[in-house]
Amino acid sequence: MSRKQLARVVLGMTFMIILVGAAAALATTEQAAAVPAAANSSLPWWAWPAILFVVTFVLGIVAVLGGVGGGVLFVPIIGGFFPFHLDFVRGAGLLVALAGALAAGPGLLKKGMADLRLALPVALIASSCAIVGAMIGLALPTKVVQTALGATILGIVAIMLMAKKSEYPEVKQADNLSTSLRISGIYHEVSTGQDINWKIHRTPQGLATFILIGVMAGMFGLGAGWANVPVLNLMMGAPLKVSVATSKFLLSITDTSAAWIYINNGAVLPMMVVPSIIGIMLGSIVGVRILTRTKPAAIRYMVIGLLSFAGLRALLKGLEIWN
Repeated sequence: MSRKQLARVVLGMTFMIILVGAAAALATTEQAAAVPAAANSSLPWWAWPAILFVVTFVLGIVAVLGGVGGGVLFVPIIGGFFPFHLDFVRGAGLLVALAGALAAGPGLLKKGMADLRLALPVALIASSCAIVGAMIGLALPTKVVQTALGATILGIVAIMLMAKKSEYPEVKQADNLSTSLRISGIYHEVSTGQDINWKIHRTPQGLATFILIGVMAGMFGLGAGWANVPVLNLMMGAPLKVSVATSKFLLSITDTSAAWIYINNGAVLPMMVVPSIIGIMLGSIVGVRILTRTKPAAIRYMVIGLLSFAGLRALLKGLEIWN
């Protein structure tokens, strides 16, 4: 399949997701009662979609640079500052992360930054487990999910802060599994002008970790990008930019499974999903252009800062609900 054909397929899938999500939400009109705060707002009806578009456009740029997916920022920020029920936010968050990945994926593959051999084994495991996680998330009380969401994101921040050197991890020897799967490669670092040869290790441990990542991603509606980067980079030893790009591409596979669970249960609203997906797609396209010229260290600190803010907000929101 040529690159142009791949791009057409990706765009077609994206628009299909938008139409399906909108149709599912329109079919469940009684769910509008779940967002009384939005209905009683003094703002006109079109203000919320407009604000969502602007916010998600910015999140789309940042998500590509951080490789965390739009969902990991979308869910705590929209859930904390917008008058929507968390179930609808999580459903929209998965579709947002999926749309951003579909928009950014072709560009990352074209630039040789996302690696298919690294992505496919991980995607198979995480996407299967994300289905289970989505079912668990819809069954749990909102306060439990909100509190666990904040604690999980802050835990990821702590792991990244403890890693002193993660831009180019030192892998002395590839393990047998990664060698058998031929997971290795070369990418050109534009910021330094060097060609980086990379390989990975601890592949069995990394693949086992993605079982937990898939469950938690589906449960929180975040997508899997929030944990993909630390595991690929810190545990398995892939360079930071390869981890970021591969993580973004992974979301187009893993988020699809969990997203259908939320759509099937009617946990989407067109007023949220449509402007958010359009904003995240446009932002992701801009983010891909910026990523190749951004230094790896700058990406790391940006991810840490944004995840800290989003995790703290989600945790405080969850504690408020408990009280």
